[in-house]
Amino acid sequence: MAKQIVEMLVETATMELPDVKTLHLKWPEGYDADFKTGQFITVYWPHKQKYKRAYSLSSCALDRGFFDVTVKRDGKMGTSIVDWCDAGDKLFVIPPVGKFLPAFDPPGKHLICIAGGSGVTPFRGFVREATRRNLDTRITILYTVRTTKDVIFNEEFRQLEKENPRVKFEVTCTRLAPEDPWTGRRGRITAEWVKSFIGDAANTVFYACGTNELVAATEHLVLEELKLAKEQMRTEKWG
Repeated sequence: MAKQIVEMLVETATMELPDVKTLHLKWPEGYDADFKTGQFITVYWPHKQKYKRAYSLSSCALDRGFFDVTVKRDGKMGTSIVDWCDAGDKLFVIPPVGKFLPAFDPPGKHLICIAGGSGVTPFRGFVREATRRNLDTRITILYTVRTTKDVIFNEEFRQLEKENPRVKFEVTCTRLAPEDPWTGRRGRITAEWVKSFIGDAANTVFYACGTNELVAATEHLVLEELKLAKEQMRTEKWG
């Protein structure tokens, strides 16, 4: 059955960072989507229908009545959204699809979620759902950014950490000046750093969302070094 493409109102357009914007897309009256946390929607302008772009949902399946997508200024569509899209605008939306889904069943899993830049956005949905459902699922987000000014959803992730003791949000910065007061980790994500968070490897599911380089490095760690099954590795990548 064909997916129902609908026009949605941009109810709010929030600048998360100078080059990152979250669109809160309101469902039209009578619309009801059957979807899962971790999936993505495809959006396009009514007047530029050939420029379509898929974005992971940064909201979760428990959020009804709207879709959130968090967009970085990149490419024609991303640039136009971040620079020009405002509350009151309308976008066409192709409903959610995708298999980048949190492994909430069976209970008791540990999800290690590795992200770079805007790759952290689907993990907001993972943590939101797990926290609101009070699930027995550990979620560790390992997030690499250039500087502390590039962390998306920092306040929300820190608040969710307080609400849910099974959530960890770990940030590493790659381009801080030596005199920067940041007391957290510096440098790229390494295999050793990832391994330090693994307890029961057989009960862990790894996620990687970001550049081809980041995803490939994570796949090598999980499949080649740790010798884990492909079913324990899920990826979303671009460029």
